[in-house]
Amino acid sequence: MKDAKVESRPVGRASGAGGTLASIRSFPGQTKVFLGDVRSELRRVTWPSRKQIRATTLVVILTVFFFGVYFGILDWIFSAAVSRLFRFLG
Repeated sequence: MKDAKVESRPVGRASGAGGTLASIRSFPGQTKVFLGDVRSELRRVTWPSRKQIRATTLVVILTVFFFGVYFGILDWIFSAAVSRLFRFLG
């Protein structure tokens, strides 16, 4: 397995009050850089069309309905079997 290359950056915990004050002062700049990165990444996203959303929503609804019916039938079968077993044993 390949070893992943890890970037090491200081976390912002320096010893003493000066390190803490410096990390507090750098927070707005770091936040601005982070939000800029988020914005540039969101520009690269390929959003689904309305037609794709409708199709996948329909698939999800039909799948949930199918499995609901399937598990309902299984529940009915197993509950009937357990009821008969208890009547037979008891």
